[in-house]
Amino acid sequence: MSDEHAPVLLPGGGWRLWEEFALRGPGFPADGVLRLAPPGLAEAADKFGPGTDRSGPEWQAFAEELSAAAVDTARHLQQIAGRPRFQAALAWQNPAVLRTGIAPFLRWTPGVDKRSSMPRQREELVAHYWQRFCVKNDTIGFFGPVGWGRWDPSAPHAVTVDAGRGFLAAQEVYFSGWAVDALAKVLAEDAELMRWIPPRRMSFVRCEDGTVRVPGRPAQPVGELQEAVLRHCDGTRHTAAIAADLGLDPDEVADTVGELVRRRWVARRLEVPAATHPDLALRRILERVPDEAARDRALDRLAVLERGREAVRAAGTDAAALTAAIGALEADFAALTDSDAQRAKGARTAPCRGLVYSDSRRSATATAGPALLEHLEPLQLCLTAARWMTNRFADAVRARLRSVHARLSADGAPVDLATLWMNTLPSPHPDAGDLIDAAQAELRAKWARILDLPPDARRVRLTTAELADRVRREFDEPGDGWSLARYFSPDVLVVADDADALARGDVDLVLGEMHCALNTMGASLFVHQHPDRDRLIAETTRDFPGPRLLPTLPKELPLKWSTRSRPSLDRPEDHYVTLVDQTGDPHRPNSVPSADVRVEDRDGRLTAVLPDGTVHDVLDAYANTLTQRVMDRFTLTPEGEHTPRITIDRMTVARETWRLPVSGVDFADDKDEAARFVRARHWQRRHDLPRFVFVVSPAEPRPFYVDFDSPVYVTILAKAARRLARKDPGARLKVSEMLPTPEQAWLTDADGHRYTSELRFVAVDLTVTGTQEA
Repeated sequence: MSDEHAPVLLPGGGWRLWEEFALRGPGFPADGVLRLAPPGLAEAADKFGPGTDRSGPEWQAFAEELSAAAVDTARHLQQIAGRPRFQAALAWQNPAVLRTGIAPFLRWTPGVDKRSSMPRQREELVAHYWQRFCVKNDTIGFFGPVGWGRWDPSAPHAVTVDAGRGFLAAQEVYFSGWAVDALAKVLAEDAELMRWIPPRRMSFVRCEDGTVRVPGRPAQPVGELQEAVLRHCDGTRHTAAIAADLGLDPDEVADTVGELVRRRWVARRLEVPAATHPDLALRRILERVPDEAARDRALDRLAVLERGREAVRAAGTDAAALTAAIGALEADFAALTDSDAQRAKGARTAPCRGLVYSDSRRSATATAGPALLEHLEPLQLCLTAARWMTNRFADAVRARLRSVHARLSADGAPVDLATLWMNTLPSPHPDAGDLIDAAQAELRAKWARILDLPPDARRVRLTTAELADRVRREFDEPGDGWSLARYFSPDVLVVADDADALARGDVDLVLGEMHCALNTMGASLFVHQHPDRDRLIAETTRDFPGPRLLPTLPKELPLKWSTRSRPSLDRPEDHYVTLVDQTGDPHRPNSVPSADVRVEDRDGRLTAVLPDGTVHDVLDAYANTLTQRVMDRFTLTPEGEHTPRITIDRMTVARETWRLPVSGVDFADDKDEAARFVRARHWQRRHDLPRFVFVVSPAEPRPFYVDFDSPVYVTILAKAARRLARKDPGARLKVSEMLPTPEQAWLTDADGHRYTSELRFVAVDLTVTGTQEA
């Protein structure tokens, strides 16, 4: 920006936007999916009404037309499947598919070989991946690269794009954390190496007044020697160093540490800290080992995997080289660890199932100006309501935590954070699910009063002016949540008829997901694809001038949490508190075990008091578990079979959505391809669905794109409906209009190809004490 200190204030007041924003988009052009809709076929299908006689000549002619179009589509899908970049994307996503699905599909000859069930399945396989690569604004690898933009108050246009040079500005390959942990587990079998691994006091063990206290157990007396050694087990000193510090015999200290480990007061494990580069974290641990032979044995094994990763990086987007390099790395890993190199997909498996993953940065960058900012005023209404929801959840959890604290402190004894944490599991509290459900239900009820939607409406247009007072009455209050609740990360999509309209600000906006109580751009996958991490740190410091209290987190959780999503905007002055998971780096300054943090009731608020006297709201220790409960709970539409498109000024804040019974998808079981396509279009018109939609099925892992003009995407929908019906005949499909459509893509690359996109902003609540701009 021309003035780097000028805040980007959202119209309406109370919110500031980060100067940096993410430009999200896929790695393949949007028009790629349009080629899968045969020209004129939809119009031909619509000539046939329900109950059409399928034996007549008109029907036979149509069936032949569809059959010919299917052959053309199959040939086009083969062209897609044969593209090196498509195959490279599959090599990252599911390399086995290249062998089991793509290779036999490319050997098949459409129009000559029989189009039996298996070739059709392979067509659908390619089409399914293709829709993800072309129209899903995912952020993963080169087929979903991270892009960046900045606000500029002097910019003459709403949004401008600098395509840059080439498609990618940078690409990197990273180890999954679980893979390095698996190697560490094998290295830990070396007794000579483990002699030099520093012991660490368990985070929930408190040592004071000659006793050791563990939550839920009576205090245990501890001898003078054990207490002295225990206090030195901070994860940074091996036993010989502890002995030297205490002036004791090394063997005596080693025996004492062994006893402390047996009593489960101390851990002596080769624990790799959570990190974006876990291999480097492990290397740092190993390089501290004084025993040269043990150190070199371990480093040699790590180097095998590091060389394998370098080969994967060197392969780039050459599918054959990439597949070979990944296969070689997997073989080395299996030999080193005697374990599988790919984790099975399942309910207990987090993302990053492979040994390595790739993230990339897009060459294209965006600049946003005042003409776009003025259209964002309706966003302030949504943010105010989302803040109210996080406040209500925070209030409810605070009440539960205070009740537990009161019980624990009834005898007058001090309560430490470890004890409070253990007594409120599953974190943040066993009642948390019911509490956020209640807050969301009240949120919906308030929006129902504000919007007063007409029954059966398809389009509702409102203005900020007519809603502002209603929103203030229902929702307006200062932010009073946990530290992360200061942040909201909305996705905003820009709709423009053409480049000229985009330039002059003649655009409409669409609110996508609203990520509540979360700065998504603080995740590793974004931070490490930014050209200057210090700029993101500066944004963070503007929001939090003083130190924050940050909880150490599990390395991963099923479905949502992995190395890529690890928070990566911590600063040296921030305090880390270790709760249960020993995932922090013990060498990092300002790290403290939860057992050493006192929890005190100060003026009706529970406060975490660190050993150095620093105080924080105790909710900050629960920040991530609180956020996990609320991050995707914002809504402003009622539950129902149909909700209208709601537009405020020039921003659509809710797309039109249908929740349709899977039992009513009457075309799904029709085995005749022509009949299925015609009946699907009848079903589409019966519900008045647009051509382009996204469908969410409870039986599918993620939303998928459907074009009702495309037989292959209609077939994918039919199969998804059949799977869901078998699993739950009473279930419903959620169908939402695609807005913008593929035809409205405006993000371009250096070659002029257009991509779907969205802008992800970080909104900062200025009503929280300490954030108001001067």
